[in-house]
Amino acid sequence: MTRLQRLFRITWVFCRYRLDVFLPMAELPGPLKVLFLLAPWHVFPQPKLDRGDRLRLALEELGPVFVKFGQILSTRRDLLPDDMADSLKTLQDRVPPFPSDAARTIIETSLGAPVSELFKAFGTDPMASASVAQVHAATLLNGQDVVVKVLRPGIEKVIRQDLALMYLMARLLEKYGAEGKRLHPVEVVADYDATIHDELDLQREAANASQLRRNFENSSLIYIPFIDWDYTRKSVMVMERIHGIPIADVPALEAAGVNLKVLAEKGVEIFFTQVFRDSFFHADMHPGNIFVDVTNPADPKYIAIDFGIVGTLAPEDQSYLARNLLAFFRRDYRQVAQLHIQSGWVPPDTRVNEFEAAIRTVCEPIFEKPLKDISFGHFLLRLFQTARRFNMEVQPQLVLLQKTLLNVEGLGRQLYPELDLWSTAQPFLESWMRKRIGPSGLIKSLQTHLPAWLEQSPEMPQLVHDALLQLRGAGPTEKQNQDTLALLREQQRRTDRRWRRRITALVLVGAAMIGTRPEAREWVENAPLWTWALLAAAGALVMRGSR
Repeated sequence: MTRLQRLFRITWVFCRYRLDVFLPMAELPGPLKVLFLLAPWHVFPQPKLDRGDRLRLALEELGPVFVKFGQILSTRRDLLPDDMADSLKTLQDRVPPFPSDAARTIIETSLGAPVSELFKAFGTDPMASASVAQVHAATLLNGQDVVVKVLRPGIEKVIRQDLALMYLMARLLEKYGAEGKRLHPVEVVADYDATIHDELDLQREAANASQLRRNFENSSLIYIPFIDWDYTRKSVMVMERIHGIPIADVPALEAAGVNLKVLAEKGVEIFFTQVFRDSFFHADMHPGNIFVDVTNPADPKYIAIDFGIVGTLAPEDQSYLARNLLAFFRRDYRQVAQLHIQSGWVPPDTRVNEFEAAIRTVCEPIFEKPLKDISFGHFLLRLFQTARRFNMEVQPQLVLLQKTLLNVEGLGRQLYPELDLWSTAQPFLESWMRKRIGPSGLIKSLQTHLPAWLEQSPEMPQLVHDALLQLRGAGPTEKQNQDTLALLREQQRRTDRRWRRRITALVLVGAAMIGTRPEAREWVENAPLWTWALLAAAGALVMRGSR
């Protein structure tokens, strides 16, 4: 299908479902209003459906790329009204399988050998078929049962065409929509662009799976199947075949005697461990991707598949998020408001008192309920909706986190309706913060950064000296030069003082540990020579800085 044919198809679906209800007619310039009054959708009758269902049906009819975009958009309740988000949440990724002959051709082209030579057995009928790929069962020559994931042929061209049209619509919305600039529709499409292209590279998905497997090696919480890298390429991925009960099949779990309370609480622990310990989390944890190992029903284990979408958080986002959540637990709404401003999530000129009052108005009625009756995910969404009134901009780094949290909480409540996510989360976050800002966190930070500081420190005096010489000869006036020189000297003195405080803190913490912990004394006795060289260099820096 050519781009022109695809555009005609999209226009026809747009008209059939009368999606003109979403156009910001009041904000459009005069010529566009006249053009839209003559548009062909007026020929079609208004469907007897609400706008959310109309949008959902239109996306399903437009095909897999738009369906997947709608699924991602359904998690953006900071952008959509609740009725539309609820409708989009029911979008189904129902795609007919492509012929197995095409799958075999892609496998043989990618791996450079006939399927009969690569596998002892290969399933002709696909196990599952989705918008981007489909999966076949197979057996390796060594007898290992695996699944073979194969990209859908021609999908990249379809995605390029559809993304070009999405960008066009996003630019129009951003230019003419009342809230276009704040909602960043082009940025939302760009996020989807990155997500869908990540899913088109099965080597990337395999790398995600390997990282998650390393993070949870020998864990009692979750099992990640191994990847066979010898049989994995951009268009083909071979992964260990797992066996378990789908997590949505609660009757089967109950029949197997699974402790559903333990299973639900483990799901929450997995989420917070991935987000705060690893800063690397499975961001597509819907029921179709999660199974349960019921070998030990009293202590069940999760099994995850489909690692095309993962999320990460920068250390500063982790810290702000943890501090925000702990402030919520303590009902310290002023700190919540201040953290939003400090992190740049809301503009710096926001009035703290007004923002604090708005947050309190949202939170207090919720906290009057028993904690088990409060949805953690929906609580955060209501908070973000409130922040919209204070021009809180979209935070792309938190989008996947919100989506994953909603999935995890929904699964947990489905398994065990009495799940209290709050009481599970608070101790975890408090422990994480103690480790981050306590002595162990300080020592870990110093271990990470001290080699780089020591490497850079000899160059700093020369760099400062060179900068002073340049300013002395290039400044506009002698007075400005003198002021700049004084400022640089003061900054250098402050840097020296910070260095001395850091190293002094390291020495004090180390001395305290050596004096109180036998394992620390044992470490000192057996420390390698390079450790003492680093400490000697640090001491020399302290002495030089004190002169």
